[in-house]
Amino acid sequence: QVVLVESGGGLVQAGGSLRLSCAASGRTFNSYAMGWFRQAPGKEREFVAAISRSGANTYYTDSVKGRFTISRVNAKNTVYLQMNSLKPEDTAVYYCAAKPTASSTYYYYGRQYDYWGRGTQVTVSS
Repeated sequence: QVVLVESGGGLVQAGGSLRLSCAASGRTFNSYAMGWFRQAPGKEREFVAAISRSGANTYYTDSVKGRFTISRVNAKNTVYLQMNSLKPEDTAVYYCAAKPTASSTYYYYGRQYDYWGRGTQVTVSS
């Protein structure tokens, strides 16, 4: 089992940047594909970005392509989400998720993930 803890959220003006971090417990972090999801008030949870075990493969939802970057440092058991050019519509609680896998691919359906963090709030003011 892995425990995920997100950090780095906050209040930022439109056009600003934030970097979210997700720290994972355990010694087998490089056995997990990782993903970021978000949920805005009154809306369903949506996929944001995903990364494979090694970090070689990444995938983004269209609305964040060119603005967000997902990365990971396996030696630090941490995955990041660098968010630039933030927009008010990016306001949400952001969650990281982990899926144990032997594959080198990424996953973008929430139901594919086994472990979830508690989330960190990101608020973008206009």
